[in-house]
Amino acid sequence: MKKIVLTGLVFLAVAACKTNPFTGKSTLNFYPNSQVFPMAFAEYDQFLETNKVVTGTSDAKMITKVGQRIASAAERWLNANGYPGYLKDYKWEYNLVQDETVNAWCMPGGKIVFYTGILPITQDETGVAVVMGHEVAHALADHGAQRMSAGTLQQIGAVAGNVAIQDEKTLGLFNQAYGIGSQVGIMLPFSRSHETEADRIGLQIMAIAGYDPSEAAELWKRMKAKSGGQAPPEFLSTHPSNDTRISNLTAWAPAAKQEARKFGVTSFE
Repeated sequence: MKKIVLTGLVFLAVAACKTNPFTGKSTLNFYPNSQVFPMAFAEYDQFLETNKVVTGTSDAKMITKVGQRIASAAERWLNANGYPGYLKDYKWEYNLVQDETVNAWCMPGGKIVFYTGILPITQDETGVAVVMGHEVAHALADHGAQRMSAGTLQQIGAVAGNVAIQDEKTLGLFNQAYGIGSQVGIMLPFSRSHETEADRIGLQIMAIAGYDPSEAAELWKRMKAKSGGQAPPEFLSTHPSNDTRISNLTAWAPAAKQEARKFGVTSFE
C-alpha cells in the first residue's frame, strides 16, 4: 500500500506540468479547465444568487468596462506571443457586490467580483484596473487549479505518512509536524508566489490596456494605510506584505510600460 501511494504521488507530480504562458515556467496543475471551470461557474452563480449585486450604477458600469479592457489586453498579449485560443473556454463576467469588505476575487474561467468596500481604496478607474489586472492574472495563470493540485498532493503526503507509520505516538507527532510544516513551509509560500506572480502579470496587462502601472504601488500604499500597518508576519500569510508589494510594483512599472509600447500604447491614464 505504501508503495502504491508513493508511486501515485510521484506520478501526479511529474505528470502535472503545464506551462504558464506569461512566465514560460512549468506549473503544478493536473486539473483540466474542462473539470475546473464548470465547478467555478456554478459556484459563482450560487454566490450571486445569495448576495446583493449592484447593477446600473456608474461604479458597476466602471467595473465591467475595466474588466473588458483588461481581458482584451490579455487576449492581445496571448495572441501576439503564440497562444491563440488560450481563452476560448473563459467566460468573463464582472460584478459589483454590496459588501463593506475590502476585497475582490476571480474564480477560474474569469468570474470576477468586486466588493463595494474596496472602491474607496481604488478611488478611480485606474485603481480599479490595478485590482482587476491582478484578479484576471490569477485566472490566466490557472492559480485556482494549481492550488487544488497542491492541496491534493498535501493530502496524499499525509496519507502516505499515515500508511507508513505504524506506531501511534510517532504517528501523532508526524501528523502535527506535517500539518504545520507543509502549511508554513509549502502551502503558504506557494500562495505568496501566486500573489506575486499575479501582481507582475496584472501590471503588464493593465499597461497594455492603457492604464498607468505606476499607480499600482500608490494603491498598495493606500491599502497599507487602511490596514493601519497591522498584518501577520509575511511567512505566516497567504499574501506578500504591503511593503514587499509596494517595492515590487514600483520596480516593475517601467518594464510594464515598455511591454505596452510593443502594442502601440505610449500614453497611460
